[in-house]
This record gives sequence, C-alpha cells and structure tokens, in this order.
Amino acid sequence: MNPLQRTSGPQTPRNSTAIHTRISTPPGVDVVEARRATLRPAPRSGVVWAALTRAVDRLCADESRERPDGVSHEVLADALATIESAVHVAADGVVPALGAVPSFVYAHRVAGTLRHTFLREIESTPPSDTHELTRALLAFECVETALEADAGQRFLTKLSGIEAPKLLAEVAHDMRSPLGSILFLAERLRNGQSGPVTTLQARQLGLVYSAALGLSGLANDVMELARGGLRLMDPEPVPFSVADIMQQTINIVRPMAEEKGLLLEAMVPELDGRVGFPAALQRVLLNLTTNALKFTEKGSVRLAGEATDRMRLEFSVSDTGRGIPPAVMHTLFDAFRVRGPQSDYFFSSAGLGLATCHKLIAAMGGELKVDSVVDRGTRFSFQLDLPSAMG
Repeated sequence: MNPLQRTSGPQTPRNSTAIHTRISTPPGVDVVEARRATLRPAPRSGVVWAALTRAVDRLCADESRERPDGVSHEVLADALATIESAVHVAADGVVPALGAVPSFVYAHRVAGTLRHTFLREIESTPPSDTHELTRALLAFECVETALEADAGQRFLTKLSGIEAPKLLAEVAHDMRSPLGSILFLAERLRNGQSGPVTTLQARQLGLVYSAALGLSGLANDVMELARGGLRLMDPEPVPFSVADIMQQTINIVRPMAEEKGLLLEAMVPELDGRVGFPAALQRVLLNLTTNALKFTEKGSVRLAGEATDRMRLEFSVSDTGRGIPPAVMHTLFDAFRVRGPQSDYFFSSAGLGLATCHKLIAAMGGELKVDSVVDRGTRFSFQLDLPSAMG
C-alpha cells in the first residue's frame, strides 16, 4: 500500500468546519497514513473530486519535489491533507478553518501548487459536468483567501509577540545587503566607471543613490532598535583620523547635495589624530548630514569639527533648511512619533535616525543639542572627549 493512500477513518460531517482532529497512531501504522486518514474528508464521488484526490496523492508521493527549508515530508503531507479537506468544506459553502495548517510561510504556495496539479489531472480526464468543476475552483479560491487572512494574522501576532524584535532585525538585515549593492553600483555608474553617462542619467543615478542611502540608514536603525538598544560598534576606543571620517561622510552624501544644487562644506580640526569610537562617530555624522540635506531645498549644509580644548572636540551639522517648529522639539529624539498634519511634517514619523544619533552620542559620553529657527535653518551639535592619538 502507498504510505499516503486513503484509508478508512472517521468521516467529517458536511456541515462541520472541524477539519483537523488528531488521533493516536495505531501500532504499526505509518504516521503519515494515520494523519491523512484523520484529516481527509469522506470520499466524494465524481471525476472532479477524484482528480483532487489524485493531485494530493501525486504531490505527497513526489519525494523529489522541492520543499521549504526545514519542512519534512510528513509536515508537507499534513498541510496538503488539511488544504484538501478545506476545499471539500468550502465546496459546501462553509468558510474553512485553516488554523491546523503547519505554520510555515509557504502554505499559500502549497495551495497554489495543489490547485495547479489538480487542473493538470482534470485535463487528463475532463469532467462532463462543468458545474462541479466550477464549484471546486471556487472552493480553492475560498481556501486561498482564508490562507492569506490567516498568514496576515500570524504576521501581526509575531509583530506583537516576543519574536517581534527578531523578526524586525531579520527584515532589516535582508534589506541592508541589496541596498549596499545598489549604493555601490549607482555610484560607479554615476562616476562613469562603467562607461559614459549623460547629465540627465547622472542626475537620475543620484536620485537612486539618495533613496538607497536613506533606506540603508533606516535598515541600520531598525536593526539596532530591534536588538534592544544602541551599541558602540568598536568595543574599545581606537586611534583614528577625524579628517578621514569627515571626508568619508562628505563623499557618501555628495550625490544628494549635487542633485539638489546645495553647497556642501566641511571644516576639520587642526589636530587630526584622535582616540575614540570612529564607527559610531561616522554613523552619527552621516545620519545628521543626510537629514540636513534631505530637509534643505536651497543654500548649504556645513559639517564641522572644532577643538574646544586639547581633549575635547565639538562636531556640528548646520543647514539653511526649513527649520524645526518649537512644538515638535520635545519629541524630536523619540524613537517613534505620531505624524502630524502635512504642514507640520518636518522629520520622518518613525524618528529612528535622530533617536539613534542621540543614543550613540550618549554612549560616547556626549549630548546631542539642537538649535533651530523656522525658515532659517537648523544646527545639531555635540561635544566629545577625544584624546590626541599622539599622547
């Protein structure tokens, strides 16, 4: 006997939505056979429903078929038997309950594969009664709709449960890798390293670069937030060049400034070599400079580093942009903010960028400050103790 062949078992009443009742496996009977005997409904007569049975048989018996990672043959057979039973239930006009479908993200794909295989079986033995075929196809649509709703509910449950931080971090990580490739390729194309480009193409590539840079920064911020807080990327203070950090920041954001026709300036401190946390510092400067360019339509953006004494440096990012209204100042560094009317929308409603900067600067021993005048501009600044690398 085929291990997945239909066997006799309890019949599911036609007016019942209970399509998944577990029973203990009898001694010597294969687990998959026992599950299918329990899950599948009482046999229906007719060519259409025989084709559905054969479709399930074919998919269950195909060991070579690619399956989602980590999904066993037993689990896949369980899902197919449950979906088959749901089609029978839906054919009676009852909304199927699909909570018993194993909770992997490919359930909708499994239903689609079953539907495709079912149609192939129908082609080999066309039914004389098209009404019954229409009934089965409508039942499939009902099942797929129910699966979509169930998948959405599961996703919302994950977002509100203990797995939410892990899920957010995984999504952000999956975003970051392709965005890095887009940034690299857009910059190479824009600089003519893959062949000449027109002025219009260079501007368009600048827009691509700017959009990818913003998404990449958001992905980084989401990853840090999901992991429970902001951590300094360097475990210990290390020697670094302040001028190099600032120049790298300018190089990254230059396409944004050129696209908008803004003057981009940088002023580096005279005593360059310092000891501190260069990765965190660059991330803060990049975030603040990107924000300044994003919300400045004309004029300039200035990145500066100035020594206030031998040990301490003040960094600032100034712009001639729209400014920040006093009413939103008290929530400026909140990780999540409620978006106000469009006229009051000065920063992203998520607020992750400034929240990230605020926490990283605090972790380095400083405090982020802001001075702003509406319609005149904004200046973000902070001071850090950065001893000379020369001792």
